[in-house]
Amino acid sequence: QVQLVESGGGLVQPGGSLRLSCAASGFNFRSYAMSWVRQAPGKGLEWVSWITNGGVGTKYADSVKGRFTISRDNAKNTLHLQMNSLKPEDTAVYYCTKWSTFQLGRSTDGSQGTQVTVSL
Repeated sequence: QVQLVESGGGLVQPGGSLRLSCAASGFNFRSYAMSWVRQAPGKGLEWVSWITNGGVGTKYADSVKGRFTISRDNAKNTLHLQMNSLKPEDTAVYYCTKWSTFQLGRSTDGSQGTQVTVSL
């Protein structure tokens, strides 16, 4: 059973930074490309970033390119998202998910997500 637990969200001022983490269990983490997606209030899921199973390849949405960095530690079954220069429009619930889940169904693996709020 896939289990993903996000952490690291919070309230931060514009221009600030946060580091999100996702602990994975119940599947062979190192075999799957992973993604971060987010959902702002009143909006649908938005893809944020993607990383290959080995961690070599990464991609980012234009809205976060140059500010966010995705990484993973396959030895610890964890996924990270370093978010710098945060903007109010980055406010959302952030979810980690297998890339295949989002790609096929535009959905997540059912985790609770972590709230990020960027505000003065």
